[in-house]
Amino acid sequence: MARYIGPSCKLCRREGTKLFLKGDRCTSGKCAIDHRSTAPGQHGAARKKIEEYGMQLREKQKAKRYYGVLESQFKNYFEMADKQAGMTGANLLILLERRLDNVVYRMGMAESRKEARQLVLHGHFTLNGKKVTIPSLLVKAGDVVAVKESSRASEKFKALAEALEGRIKPKWLDVDAAKLSAKVASLPAREDIDFPFEEQLIVELYSK
Repeated sequence: MARYIGPSCKLCRREGTKLFLKGDRCTSGKCAIDHRSTAPGQHGAARKKIEEYGMQLREKQKAKRYYGVLESQFKNYFEMADKQAGMTGANLLILLERRLDNVVYRMGMAESRKEARQLVLHGHFTLNGKKVTIPSLLVKAGDVVAVKESSRASEKFKALAEALEGRIKPKWLDVDAAKLSAKVASLPAREDIDFPFEEQLIVELYSK
């Protein structure tokens, strides 16, 4: 399976904003974008006029990197969103938000989406009581995501469980810290996605 293995901080610098790809490090004084906010590369510090296409491309790259999906996956999600009723841009973000790895991250069981994806791949989670290893699975209302019974005793999940109480959780997830599980109370709405995306730019890009 293809995946990005380069420096995560370089992606944030390229997009000019924090994408929160490295968990707590992104909110600490060690965050690279706080020290070097220019784009990476020899000419990163040069001022460049961004045309309409450039703005659309950057917004697409920002969303793709924020959720940690590849180009072909992102295009597939866009095509799915375009076939649904409603606003294509909002549908796209909601589909990405419904990914299992994102749900694991949102429920507080991983410090980043990258880590959440790895934990799912290694079989540490169940969906409705059945072991799952596919990070791209889309959850539905009523689904229950939980840490697998045999994984709950690990020091990592114990530490994450202790930190759950003070963590802000999305209202569309009912998180049970004691059981290390979360029920999808409802599908996420556009207003539940707190990152400042301009999804209309993505729609314009793919409409060319």
